[in-house]
Amino acid sequence: MNKKLIGLAVCAAGIWAQAWAQEVAPLQVSGRIKGANSKKVYLEQYDNKLFKPVDSAVISNGTFAFSTKVLLPELYGIRLQGEEYPLQVFLEDGPIEISIDTDGERARHEVKGSVSQERFEGLRNRRDLTAKAFIEEDPSSIVSAYALFRNYSYSLSPQEIKEHLALLSPALRNSQYVRILNDLADKQSAVLPGNKAIDFVSTDPQGNEVRFSDHLGKGYVLLDFWAAWCGPCRRENPNIVAAYNKYKDKGFSVFAVSLDKDKASWEKAIADDKLAWTHVSDLAFWNTEAAALYGVRFIPSNLLIDPNGIIVARNIKGEELQAALKQIYER
Repeated sequence: MNKKLIGLAVCAAGIWAQAWAQEVAPLQVSGRIKGANSKKVYLEQYDNKLFKPVDSAVISNGTFAFSTKVLLPELYGIRLQGEEYPLQVFLEDGPIEISIDTDGERARHEVKGSVSQERFEGLRNRRDLTAKAFIEEDPSSIVSAYALFRNYSYSLSPQEIKEHLALLSPALRNSQYVRILNDLADKQSAVLPGNKAIDFVSTDPQGNEVRFSDHLGKGYVLLDFWAAWCGPCRRENPNIVAAYNKYKDKGFSVFAVSLDKDKASWEKAIADDKLAWTHVSDLAFWNTEAAALYGVRFIPSNLLIDPNGIIVARNIKGEELQAALKQIYER
């Protein structure tokens, strides 16, 4: 099988302000793909962990073209029809060459002419690099803001997120990554241990509205964020089931918020995992309202809340959850 990549020229014409400020500018994308059986190709913009279509084109004799105005510089996906995941490319002002080869199990691509893409790909091979060190290499790069958002923020406290944001160039303050992280740090600060749990309303599997605060005040409650599609969540469920069965008669309960999109999958997971507690979901994936209120960036994620509605612990799983409940109920 010939693995030689065929060149795909991508010309991104836009206004790239000094210090990497982003602008909406016309983009011209044309190219040739090797081995593609797809009939269409999609241009998708990265938006808060999701890729959203902004343009599409018909592939004719292995070639295609795009014409639309987009935000530059920014991360985009080029997704072939029938493929689940897009090829990730940072587009910026100036000619960019992308080589795509669809022979094999997964499409491969190589990008030339994008400084942002070079930095993006370099990050994948430098996983031992700290967030501070990576940002300080180029504080004005959009990839620095992206990496802080997508790679590093999960393990940082709200205060640490703010400290790292301050290392970025002011020109990036209006990028989605900086805006989301500022908001995230504020929301996570509001739900640190010692603060009162925030109330919200969602919907149970039967379509009834359920208010979270109605489930507080009777004992300790584990507010659990999960989803049927989340492998780590499903692996943690037996631990929560064991804790629930052991301490439910002493007042312990679980209130589960699902980040699912498909109701049938959500209900099946509840039944399969034998999750015999209160369940709600907006069926809105990462746009789930309760998850946003609590600054949830990953799942499984949880908060342990006392009978007075005060948060006493956050993101305790496995043996740590069992130990915390043992101290509460067996002392």
